[in-house]
Amino acid sequence: MQILRWALAGTVALFLVGCGGESSTPKAPLAAITDPVTDPEPEVPSTQVKKTVTFKASDGKKLQAIITAADELKPRPLIIEFSPYGSGSAVPDFGPAYNHVFVNARGTGSSQGVWSAVGPRDQLDVAEFLEWACDQPWSNGHIGLYGFSASAIAVYNSMHLPLACVDAAALMAGTNDLYRDLLFPGGMQNILPAIAVGFGVGAPLLASLPDRMMANPVPIDLLESGLGFLLDLLPNALLLHQSEDAYWQARTQRPGPNVFPVLADTGFYDVESRGPFESYKMLRDLGVPVHLRVFGAHDGFPKNGPDPFVEYKRWFDRYLLGIENGIDKEPKVQILVGHGSYKASLDGQFTKIDATDWPVPGTRWQSLYFDASRGGGAKSINDGKLAPAPIKKKALQPYPALTSLPTATDPNTTATIYGAGAPLFIALPFLTELALMEPLSLTYTTPVLTKDVDVVGPASLEVYLSMLLPDGDIQAVIADVWPDGSAHPVAVGRLRAGYPKLVEERTVRDSSGEIVQPYADFSKKSYALPMQNRKYHVEFWPIGNRFQAGHRLRVYLTGAAMYMLPVPGLNVVSVGGDTPSRLLLPVLPASDLLVAMRAAQ
Repeated sequence: MQILRWALAGTVALFLVGCGGESSTPKAPLAAITDPVTDPEPEVPSTQVKKTVTFKASDGKKLQAIITAADELKPRPLIIEFSPYGSGSAVPDFGPAYNHVFVNARGTGSSQGVWSAVGPRDQLDVAEFLEWACDQPWSNGHIGLYGFSASAIAVYNSMHLPLACVDAAALMAGTNDLYRDLLFPGGMQNILPAIAVGFGVGAPLLASLPDRMMANPVPIDLLESGLGFLLDLLPNALLLHQSEDAYWQARTQRPGPNVFPVLADTGFYDVESRGPFESYKMLRDLGVPVHLRVFGAHDGFPKNGPDPFVEYKRWFDRYLLGIENGIDKEPKVQILVGHGSYKASLDGQFTKIDATDWPVPGTRWQSLYFDASRGGGAKSINDGKLAPAPIKKKALQPYPALTSLPTATDPNTTATIYGAGAPLFIALPFLTELALMEPLSLTYTTPVLTKDVDVVGPASLEVYLSMLLPDGDIQAVIADVWPDGSAHPVAVGRLRAGYPKLVEERTVRDSSGEIVQPYADFSKKSYALPMQNRKYHVEFWPIGNRFQAGHRLRVYLTGAAMYMLPVPGLNVVSVGGDTPSRLLLPVLPASDLLVAMRAAQ
């Protein structure tokens, strides 16, 4: 979904009038995914054939699809993508053995109806189109599903329905739960992706106006699509459904009858990073043959790293063509663990780790306790420490929960913009520096580590906190502090304080019963009394970072990013004594964070 990356870049530039980052050039994929608004139509070889077909859904609306074949349009396996981003995009070219089918989601491109953010009607379109396409003369009855972000979400959200003739799916990024994974992380409204998607869907819709006007002087379907989009998606996503209610539950992945193999890919810094990890676990528990790759997505592809599009082709060749290429026998989980920062990872400084499952078997969650003692090395309000054991002395530490600079405190969105090559990151790299936020933050830092430590998996923050107002925001950033003192964000955790309760059956605990991946109950708010101390469990999106010897680990408590529509206030953290605020970090079997810390003391 390259349009999301560019739209995010443009939107953030407008919001911030100068957001920064370090430059990067992501590795080129197997076939470029063109931008439906700005990219030119790719040249089509003379032997290639394109055909536009129309499918009539059960409610009478007509959807348009574009078929691309290597030569004559004859029966072949189909690679199908369902996208809301207009006719200028195309399915990546997975080779001449396939017919590639790009379906304009309803209400987008030249399709009729109203796109409802991959809601129930859009999901039904997926199932109905597949059943129809399976029997068409240009199909041999075998289908593979491809998706990147929005088109991946379309597949994930439809898997509770019978999907006819599908032999395999290869999905990049995307959400398992649209509310938690993109638009309301931690229950905090994230308007930036909503605006970006609105631009990405709306611009191609406007671009199709001349063609529709020529076909019909009074294009009722265009009016329906445009007005429906404006009146349904934006108010619903931004205003009417702040809690995770039935609207959002209908936009989550749910168990269903499908057992076709799925290859999921994401990046630790992707804007939708959480979703594929959660989808992998859900499908695994249902007995679906599922593999997970963490090779990069919106956040770009590390230099000299594996190409996920090559992996996708191998996946389709194995399951649609029956080629014994061995991909099904390779480790189910393959991940790239960066060395110290997003930029370092993108530049090729990473370690590839293969595993049989996620989280990686043998992972231990080790606790680091907040210590109010000064000496952490940061220019923050408190300059505290992270200790390997609980602290006896209790202390209260206030900080202003104001808007923070998102380019410094939101590594996932920043990396997505960065991966798109936003020029402001080259011009103003200092705006990604966490040091800018230290004067308004609480920080806690480890001693210099004496050994490399691989921190890979879901992490959590258990914090005792009170607020001046009944509601507010908790945003925590885990950073890798390099020997030169620079701090690089590697994970973020977020929680709106009005959601202190957990859904116990969905909360993940380790073997000792500790909460290592909290699952907050976002169905209804529970407000605190002014300055009432409550215990909060904050979920971090999956982290994959090697903290190298000579580096330190630091956590920042700061204000929410500005596009989260933060609730400003005063937060007071309680540490030590009977309020042992702490981080729980996933450490791989060959590493030991506590040993690496103690050796330095």
